[in-house]
Amino acid sequence: MLRTLNATRYVTPLREGGSLPAIVEADDDGLYVLKFRASGQGAKALIAELIGGEIARAIGLRVPEIVLVELDTALGRNEPDYEIRELLTKSAGINLALDYLPGSITFDAKANPGIDPLLASKIVWFDAFITNVDRTARNSNMLMWHKNLWLIDHGASLYFHHQWKGELDKSRSPFAQVKDHILLKPASALREADAILRPLVRKELLEGIVDQLPESWLEPNSGFENAHAHRAAYVRFLLERVKSADIFLTEAENARAKLV
Repeated sequence: MLRTLNATRYVTPLREGGSLPAIVEADDDGLYVLKFRASGQGAKALIAELIGGEIARAIGLRVPEIVLVELDTALGRNEPDYEIRELLTKSAGINLALDYLPGSITFDAKANPGIDPLLASKIVWFDAFITNVDRTARNSNMLMWHKNLWLIDHGASLYFHHQWKGELDKSRSPFAQVKDHILLKPASALREADAILRPLVRKELLEGIVDQLPESWLEPNSGFENAHAHRAAYVRFLLERVKSADIFLTEAENARAKLV
């Protein structure tokens, strides 16, 4: 189960793109990178972050601890920046944060040419599975910390949920965007990665993850009868996607063949 913490201090903004995440201190005295419910793609980005990050962790990839963070409007009362103060106010309630990794650096493929082919293949498989479009040379969304590779920022994945109509058809997408994946070239063990990872993505695992989605993130106008039905729709999509893994696996292999 994810821990739920209270934000006690706004430390500094991280001005990255339009989402404006921030480093905050929580009531366990730890520092976290907070993703605001009122920024960017809103709660859907937090849903994708939670589901993607926890699946990655469950299949053995390194992801900073994900926590739920209760944000009080009082936290931004004395913030001089209007944009930040408004974001804090509109995001009151449950938000999402990742453990802050002090001293970590952004992964650079040129500076790390010897990445393990099986690890690269697992990450490519995982990103194709969750339809993560945001792991490119322009923005790797990976960190090197204590000589290990850590995955962050999965809010752009599961983009099907911005329009639910025909979601099961979308689950069988080959994910053509895999051609831009930063680790595609060294991912020479895609079939081996598939044999390891596919059996790990079970219904019980997915249900356990989506059950942790706060009800306040599940939009009442999404067309679902209730929060239970909304969560179940994510499980159906992901189960159908893993059943169709051969489709996105073949797409990744064909894209890689054009690079090597």
